[in-house]
Amino acid sequence: MSDTRTPDAPEAAWYDAVAVDSSRLQPWSDDPWDSPALLTTAESAAPVRRGRVLRWVVALFGATLIVALLVGGAIGWWVLRQVNPSGARDKPVTFIVSPADDLVSISHRLREDGLITHAGVFQWYVKRKGEFSPEAGYYTLRPRDTMGNIAGALRRSPNSTFTSVTFPEGFTVDQMARRLVARLPRLAVDRFLGATTDGLITSVYQPIGSSSLEGLLFPDTYQVSNGESERQVVARMVRLTERVGRQEGVDDPLLRGRLTPYEILIVASLIEREARFDVDRPLIARVILNRLEMGMPLEIDASLYYRQDPATPFSRLRELDTAYNTYRRVGLPPTPIANPGRASLRAALHPAVDPSPGDEICRSLADPTNCRYLYYVVSDRAGHHVFASTAEQHLANVQRAREQGLLS
Repeated sequence: MSDTRTPDAPEAAWYDAVAVDSSRLQPWSDDPWDSPALLTTAESAAPVRRGRVLRWVVALFGATLIVALLVGGAIGWWVLRQVNPSGARDKPVTFIVSPADDLVSISHRLREDGLITHAGVFQWYVKRKGEFSPEAGYYTLRPRDTMGNIAGALRRSPNSTFTSVTFPEGFTVDQMARRLVARLPRLAVDRFLGATTDGLITSVYQPIGSSSLEGLLFPDTYQVSNGESERQVVARMVRLTERVGRQEGVDDPLLRGRLTPYEILIVASLIEREARFDVDRPLIARVILNRLEMGMPLEIDASLYYRQDPATPFSRLRELDTAYNTYRRVGLPPTPIANPGRASLRAALHPAVDPSPGDEICRSLADPTNCRYLYYVVSDRAGHHVFASTAEQHLANVQRAREQGLLS
């Protein structure tokens, strides 16, 4: 019997399983990365980009470096011009170093006096050169000299020593003369007073025809050299008044209003002699200006005592017909009655505003919107003042002051 079997069934089944129907296959799609040319280009793109970035970084760094060098050079050139100013040196001047001075205060005064051009650069320059502790005294310096020469001069011994003399605010010229001689007996009262009246020393604030320097000598602490004369001291005091006046705005017509610079000094002197506390100064200034505007006598007690024996009874002084009797005469006295300080000068230029209608002293007025400071009187033993708008309010304040023993 012949063998008619087909191939082994399991083996045929295996061939059928692995057979693939070509009709069911997806067509082949080209991948761009399969191209050798494209692959070479793509692989080389990253280094190209990195090269470009690197070139930009190098260019930016170079530009920044150039700018930094230019700025640094400009700053260096500017600093060099401060350390070594251009132009001719001016004539030597006297510069004073006081015991309380340090590098900062000295540098700023050197700048104010025109001896250097920049205080900060001078501080930086001096610190690089070592310790800097100038001895108190007088030094001869040349404006616009090199900072090296100026610092070197200040490191040497001063030309001469000095004595400190303090003139309080509100001192008269006569009181200043006596204070100076008390500290420096080699000087004389009459020579000091003569320098304030002979017309050889003048102030930019003096009216034409006036030779008195009352009110034009700034009260401060001065370092008076052992070789300095009375006239030199007076000149320095006048110049300091002019400097402070410029700083505070005495030359500004908008601040002065209708008053001249000299009249501002007169008002400031009245404030100085009347006020003990800074809080009262602008209010007293407002009273004075209001009375001047309204044509009322100022009635300033301190003015009565100017050039009078302080032992004279107040009632007697009120009856004297003098140019300084502000009870009998309308307007300002002919001259300042003392030498005012900065605070009183500032108050004269910046008086307080009048009280608002809702203020206590305005409520009793028929028209509270027309309320002005017109009166004041001492209110306690410390020396503060109380202010009023009407004569009735003022009389009540005066009565309270008398009951407290504040008025004679």
